[in-house]
Amino acid sequence: MLECVVNVSEGRDTTALRAIAGAAGAALVDLHADEHHNRAVLTLAGDGVEDAARAVATVTVAELDLRTHAGVHPRIGVLDVVPFVPLAGSEMAAAIAARDRFARWAGDTLRLPCFLYGPERTLPEVRRGAFTTLAPDTGPPAPHPTAGGCAVGARDVLVAYNLWLATPDLTAAAALARSVRGPHVRALGLAVGDEVQVSMNLLSPGDVGPADVYDAVAATTEVARAELVGLVPRAVLDAVPRRRWAQLDLAEDRTIEARSARVTGR
Repeated sequence: MLECVVNVSEGRDTTALRAIAGAAGAALVDLHADEHHNRAVLTLAGDGVEDAARAVATVTVAELDLRTHAGVHPRIGVLDVVPFVPLAGSEMAAAIAARDRFARWAGDTLRLPCFLYGPERTLPEVRRGAFTTLAPDTGPPAPHPTAGGCAVGARDVLVAYNLWLATPDLTAAAALARSVRGPHVRALGLAVGDEVQVSMNLLSPGDVGPADVYDAVAATTEVARAELVGLVPRAVLDAVPRRRWAQLDLAEDRTIEARSARVTGR
């Protein structure tokens, strides 16, 4: 089974988000929206994940306009990132094939320029080079007039995780992001309204998980709260003592396995 974690550049317009989420149908297992990032993350799973991703993409491109978008998170388009992720029983080759099918479809049907990431390059490389040093892999060569571009990927499971600092010091947040950044962690220090956060992707959460980055940051400064964006693998949850789940914003029903079981009935 594959998972698809669609990132759209809208976190405030509830009407648009209802339409986008509704397009996913039964494949939607989680929706996380953030008004400051002005971004939403839709987690899709199940046998119909590719059809659901196309339906979400169609509504997203119709509903959103990059020209009026403002938010603290980097983005290249309204349908910003569409990664396909192999879950237990699936191989990376299946995710790459789904990625390539989606990118060809989006380029042809939506006229949306798509940049591939995965074995070829990383997502940060796409963000840095899109429409400058990198040409789209599918679709038109120039940005869509309202939708921009899209990064379509094949990757392993990761955990998106934010730590909000008790002291709103952006310089400190940026320094902390640099200190935790490494082969298993991507991190940025961001000003979010009147607060600051260390925003992270834990690329190999079995090696460096939520508790590890929380403790690394808390050793230097007080953490106001933690925020899990989307879902977490069950193995990552099991590696953390239950007494810390609330502190780390983890819970039994926020695992990929628990939500996917609702779709498959297993």
